Amino acid sequence: MTRSHLVTPVQEALTAFTQGSVSASALSHTARNQADLLAALPPRYTEVLHGLLDRLESSALFSEESCSFSQKDLVDSLQMWVDKARGVLEQG
Repeated sequence: MTRSHLVTPVQEALTAFTQGSVSASALSHTARNQADLLAALPPRYTEVLHGLLDRLESSALFSEESCSFSQKDLVDSLQMWVDKARGVLEQG
């Protein structure tokens, strides 16, 4: 049995964020509180995730035009993180 199910709460929160049903703050809170997931991944995954979430939360404070990074690009990067994390967990 793989541990790929550990990434499900982050995927669900990311999907809800892209659909507009949760805030960047709620997504970040959900992702940061997945202790079992983060413990199951190499340490660099935590660093990358926290960096992406920090930027996403910052971008939510500004309009898209005034922000130095695109929310869409951050969402795409978070989805890539989820996909890679799932792959690592499926191997383990």
